[in-house]
Order: sequence, then structure tokens, then C-alpha cells
Amino acid sequence: MGVPDEKIFPHATAAAERTVAEHQAAQDLVYYAGWFCPFVQRGWITLEERKIPYQYKEVNPYKKEPHFLQINPKGLVPALEYKGKALYESLVICEFLEDAYPNHKPSMLPDDPYLRGYARIWIDYISKAVVPGFHRLIQAQEKDKQEAALKEWNEALRKFSAEIKGPYFLGEQFSLVDIAIAPWIVRDHVPADHRGFKREAVGEAWKKYAEQVEKRDSVVKTQSEHYEEIYGRYLRDEAQSEAAKAIRAGKVIP
Repeated sequence: MGVPDEKIFPHATAAAERTVAEHQAAQDLVYYAGWFCPFVQRGWITLEERKIPYQYKEVNPYKKEPHFLQINPKGLVPALEYKGKALYESLVICEFLEDAYPNHKPSMLPDDPYLRGYARIWIDYISKAVVPGFHRLIQAQEKDKQEAALKEWNEALRKFSAEIKGPYFLGEQFSLVDIAIAPWIVRDHVPADHRGFKREAVGEAWKKYAEQVEKRDSVVKTQSEHYEEIYGRYLRDEAQSEAAKAIRAGKVIP
């Protein structure tokens, strides 16, 4: 994910700040992050859920070090370095952590091959419908476009919530499906405050699910304050992040 072209708070706050402080020692795995980024939070939740040793490194969005650009030439977070080798893209990172640390339990994907495939279908749905729908809603400026975007996002969430087994998407297991959508649940106060979004308007199943996910310990531990400051430019459709530019151009979020 890119970053807004304005000064942002320089480090994590609240519970996330405490989590960062616990992960400063050198490790085989270095997680390059931006505290504000929802895509970063996906990998971060996975690391915390599975108790994988990692070193957290905050990336300055205005002064990307040459070493970081070698890791991810796109200059976007999240990225990781594992025993000197680099990877990026949030969901790729989450799946890599499954493969690289098989002895760290719990797994974030089901053991059953069919259910793994089923989970990946809905992870893909989140990427193609839920995440871009969120961004289209907060970037919409004209009233009619805001109303259309709100309707679209509500419908995307209803389709997702119709498949929720409860308390989490697949049932009792907190999985990568929940991780993939969690960062946008904890940020839904932005469209709630500015675009008329209401969880209850999606439906009771969604409201109950969202409340369950946002109180998960790994979600709380990777959550900061100051999100409102980050999204101000999105709400005015002035942000110059890669996500904002992609939505503006009608393209896929990189």
C-alpha cells in the first residue's frame, strides 16, 4: 500500500506501540511495516496469532532506505526479509508464514484441502470486492456517487456475511479469511462517520461478526490510533497512495 502525501504520525500508538516495543530484537524474520497500513496489519496479525519470532521495522514513507527498496522495488509495505531473502504482498506473506513455520500453531488455514480452497475463494472475494468497495466509498465525492458506493459496499458485505459460520468465518477457527478482512473492520468508523455506513444496515450476522473480530487479541495488539488523520485525504479524494490512485483510475489496487 502507498501512503498519503501528507505528514503522518511517525510510529504506532496505543496497543500497537507496545507490540512494536516487544519486537525490536534481531530475528531471522524482519517485518517491514507502516503502522497505518491495513495490508500491513494482515501479516502482523498472522505473526502475533502464530507466535512467530520477528523483528518489526517501521518504514519511513518519505525516506525509504536503499535496502528496503532492494527488498521491495515497489517501495510498498508490507515486506519481509527471511534469512536474507525478500518477499512482499500481504496475502503472499501470510501464506509464506504458514509454510515457513509449520510447527507454530495454530494454523491460519484449515487442514482439510477442500476447506483451504473454500477459504481462498473468500480471501480472493475480499480482495476483489470488499477492499476496493471500501476505498470507492470513502473516496466518492458527489452525493449520488457516495450513495451508490455505500449500496455497493453493503451488498458486498452481505454476500460475505451470508457465508459466516460463526463466531468466525469458518466457524470456531480464526483463519486467514478473518485476517484478510479484519483491518477494514477496525477502520469502518471512517465510512461510518463520513459516508453513512452502519454495520446493522448490512445485517445482524455482519454486526455480530465484526464485533467478534475487532476484539480478537491479535487484532487489538496490532491496532493504532490516528487512523482518522490518515484517511482525511482519502475522504477528500486527494490521497496519492497507490491504492487511492488505482481506485481513481478504476484499476485493481496493487
